[in-house]
Amino acid sequence: MIRLSLASALLASVALSACDTPEPAQSPPTTPPTQASAPAGASGPLSAQAIERAVWTPAEDPAAPAGAAASAQAPTAPGDEGAAAAATTPPRPEIIRAQILLERARFSPGAIDGLGGDNTSQAVAAFEEANGLPVDGKLDDQVFARLIQGAGTVMTTYAITAADIAGPFEPNIPTDLVAQSELNALSYRTPLEMLAERFHVTEGLLTALNPGVNFAQAGQTLVVPAVAEQPLPAAVTRIAIDKAEGSLRAFGEDGTLLAFYPATVGSTARPAPTGRLTVVGVAPEPNYTYDPSRVSYDRGDKRVVVPAGPNNPVGSVWIDLSRDTYGIHGTPEPSKIAKTASSGCVRLTNWSAEQLAKAVKPGVEVIFS
Repeated sequence: MIRLSLASALLASVALSACDTPEPAQSPPTTPPTQASAPAGASGPLSAQAIERAVWTPAEDPAAPAGAAASAQAPTAPGDEGAAAAATTPPRPEIIRAQILLERARFSPGAIDGLGGDNTSQAVAAFEEANGLPVDGKLDDQVFARLIQGAGTVMTTYAITAADIAGPFEPNIPTDLVAQSELNALSYRTPLEMLAERFHVTEGLLTALNPGVNFAQAGQTLVVPAVAEQPLPAAVTRIAIDKAEGSLRAFGEDGTLLAFYPATVGSTARPAPTGRLTVVGVAPEPNYTYDPSRVSYDRGDKRVVVPAGPNNPVGSVWIDLSRDTYGIHGTPEPSKIAKTASSGCVRLTNWSAEQLAKAVKPGVEVIFS
């Protein structure tokens, strides 16, 4: 939970009182060895060409993927959504293609992993509803045909720059809040983690798409999803948060659905509120303040301020709501969105929270149901 201090219209930094129970720290993924002249991208079913050409073929529901269409297995990184499944289930090129298109259409499946799951099924259901299709949340040939209609390419290349690897990085982020507060910033752990967030994918899938690449070496060319950052098409005037579904919908002035995002909404111990709140303000790059006098969960008896950064417990942005210490915010672990609990607040991926934050202003209605 968070307390927002609106000192000026431009909120570059803000002291926050604890909202979320911070996620457990992850071990930094091992950087693959350098290959001086490796070709860009994977071969076989995870090649860019295979993903671009992938078509839907009836198989198991992507909510429980079987990996029938692929033979290459994605290495997994700690914290990736579906990490346990990915250990035995390879990503499917048609699901990668569909997830990228859902993300670009603003029906976010969360972190793109090529596996599917509950977040993908909910994004499909929202897409079906918005496009007048039968709503069952299943990625079938009808949904796939609508997604790819006029969509263009879904993969592109990106050359790692010197700025990308300059950091600073913080490979060893402790779980203890006091120890976190002693860091200069809650930065990305590695260039791999930073690049995965930039292209809205899990670290495991980005590694699988680029076998043998050293993500800490400038000049390496990556194959990545074509998900350039785009603003919402209109200002958000109403936000609807479905606690049971674990989702957030943003609407425009005429009632048009502008975006659908998977969300972690509250917890059993500290459920999110029900009813109407409003947006008070937006704080980019917030710090995080745990204040034991103002929260009901126990993270110690000392007031602690954790510095800003994408691995801050509330991620890269905070949207302050009219109920004290409640807000909509990012996360240090995007692959766990809608999979783990939040202490009353609404947690999105950093990229979704940033997109939403740019389209809201004070007074926007937020309905919890």
